[in-house]
Amino acid sequence: MTYGDLPDPVAGPEAIVIAVAWISIEGGDLLNRRVTPPVRVPFVPGYQASGTVVAVGERVTRFKVGDRVVGFNWNGSHAELFEVPEHYAYAVPADLDLRLAATIPVAFGTAHDSLFEYGGLKEGETVLVQGAAGGVGLAAVQFAAQAGATVIGTASSAERLERMQLFGLHHGINYRTDDIAARVHEITCGRGVDLVIDLAGGKGKEALVQSLRGHGRYAVVGASSGDLPSFGFFELIRKAMHAVGISFGRDMHTPRAHRLLADIMHQIGDGTITMPIDREFHLSEAVEAHRYVADGHPFGRVVMKAASA
Repeated sequence: MTYGDLPDPVAGPEAIVIAVAWISIEGGDLLNRRVTPPVRVPFVPGYQASGTVVAVGERVTRFKVGDRVVGFNWNGSHAELFEVPEHYAYAVPADLDLRLAATIPVAFGTAHDSLFEYGGLKEGETVLVQGAAGGVGLAAVQFAAQAGATVIGTASSAERLERMQLFGLHHGINYRTDDIAARVHEITCGRGVDLVIDLAGGKGKEALVQSLRGHGRYAVVGASSGDLPSFGFFELIRKAMHAVGISFGRDMHTPRAHRLLADIMHQIGDGTITMPIDREFHLSEAVEAHRYVADGHPFGRVVMKAASA
């Protein structure tokens, strides 16, 4: 990536342009940059940013210039101006900080769908969150604990696991030193967990499958490890395992997603849930910011500040 100038985006008929204040670096931003060639060059990466509406298309009905919003698109957030389809933009309440708002849709929406809409988590069940110290992981820990589930999370150090207790974590597993499957069976008295939320991918998948009970559910969410594992045909059959892929981005335009995100913003506004900001960078430091997210194991989200913040 390089930092420079490109022509300003123009709002299409059903789109808005946001003067960006804060950009949240999402896991998909790194994954797509690593494994997916850009459709054109130059190409502006990035899913999500918050700011103020500066232009609206002729068929836009929900927003006007001056509104505070957080927007999603499949690329374009790493910029001072961000064009977003109207159905991928969400109003930010007046009492909610734009820096925090920038972290909401992808992380919290993905976590909620992984647990409930597609994961089927119920009160009294047990969930294992692999990679629980990241943005989606911390959101999932909070939602699951508040729903009355027992929450097991993995992270890379005892210090990070201890910090996660403040967010509702019941049992922590250090994936660098512990045998995940053995610890899960110890915690669950040999039963296994009802649901796995896999945010890491990679070689740890085998231990997560071993951690599931029969007929358990496995939500494939991310691949922060950089490696993309696969499921074998008989692997699914032997445990009668239910595997589901999660892509909240495919649903973010729907009325359901809009209602969900509006409710989550109010929960964050009143302090019911939150997202820690591990570190801030300036937009011009995007290369360093991506490197830090990839190698620094941030706790929560890393954000970039644009000129209009």
